[in-house]
Amino acid sequence: MNNTFALKNYIHILICLALSALTIAPTHAQENPGFINKLIKKFVSSEKDSSRSGSFVVLPAVGYAQETGFEYGIASTYNFYMDKENLDSRTSNVTLIGTLTTKKQKNIKLTSDIWTNNNDYHFITELRFRDWPFNFYGIGNDTWKEDEDYLDQKLYRIKVDGEKRFAPNFYAGVNLNYENFEFNDIEPGGIFESPEVFAKKGGQYLAIGISALYDTRNNTTYSTNGFYGRAKYSYAPNFFGKDNYVGNQIELDIRGFYPINKQLTIAAQGLFRGSYGDNVPFYVMRDLGGDMTMRGYYLGRYKDKNYLTAQAELRFRFHPRVGINGFLGTGSTFSKQHDIRLIPSYGAGLRYFFSLEHNSSIRFDYAFGEQRPGEKKQSGFYLSISEAF
Repeated sequence: MNNTFALKNYIHILICLALSALTIAPTHAQENPGFINKLIKKFVSSEKDSSRSGSFVVLPAVGYAQETGFEYGIASTYNFYMDKENLDSRTSNVTLIGTLTTKKQKNIKLTSDIWTNNNDYHFITELRFRDWPFNFYGIGNDTWKEDEDYLDQKLYRIKVDGEKRFAPNFYAGVNLNYENFEFNDIEPGGIFESPEVFAKKGGQYLAIGISALYDTRNNTTYSTNGFYGRAKYSYAPNFFGKDNYVGNQIELDIRGFYPINKQLTIAAQGLFRGSYGDNVPFYVMRDLGGDMTMRGYYLGRYKDKNYLTAQAELRFRFHPRVGINGFLGTGSTFSKQHDIRLIPSYGAGLRYFFSLEHNSSIRFDYAFGEQRPGEKKQSGFYLSISEAF
């Protein structure tokens, strides 16, 4: 997506929606004098709603890229408590993102993060269908822009993680992940035809595993204090034969949040992901980049069997509704064939908190990466719902 075009259109549409609301408000005010006050309180007021009600927000998703044409759709999220009476109940959320393009591409993603009554159980789910092109640059962390190879991709994904609390702040459970990939090389003769790229037509796998979580965060949406540590292991048996993935996957995610004062917080994260097997297909390799870690890099610019990254943020929430942050990080993909090459990620962002009850935010980030010899400096703009970590 062209970042400049997308940003202008997001701002334009958000302003239009705001003006529409203000235009309609006087009519409603005549029928209901409290309408304007409720509207202001919901989106502008710094007063926290004491009813512990849910919050819902919808954003337009608009952009343009040469490979996709005009993109349009929505990004929405609903935050709520499973138990309103329990003040220790953690925020649950359901998020839906759906976009289409004028070239008939589709991206639909439904995720949830659910905490049951008394926080006894924790469930994470994802349903996704993606019919979308992407750029492939090769395997390893020494790839080049000039080798960019344009591929069509279809992805079907079902993920379910379920964990039970066995001790204060400690959870353990099981997970299931099914993925099915189809690829089409639009530009034959490129780096995608390299012999180290295994399973070029795609494939599928079903991985079953276990996880453990230790979580002392004060809240799950905008953490300002506490620790989060999650370890996850899964194994994909030979259910489908042929060249489909068979092997092990490991993920370790550690986060810490340290308040300097009521407005200023230092947040840090370390993340490791690995995929192992005799013949690891390129579609289960780990991607560097995106809007969550190593911001500033195109997701998949560097791809390999393992991925290691660390990032830190300085978060300043100077108003209940508004905050800013600066972040920096480093990371690398690697394997036996490709050594670690740590590269930088840094940038700054703006936060708007649309729900004070749930500390739920809309995130605007601009990030920079490295500049390889003969290439432009890598960078990216991100508009997302919720924090990066």
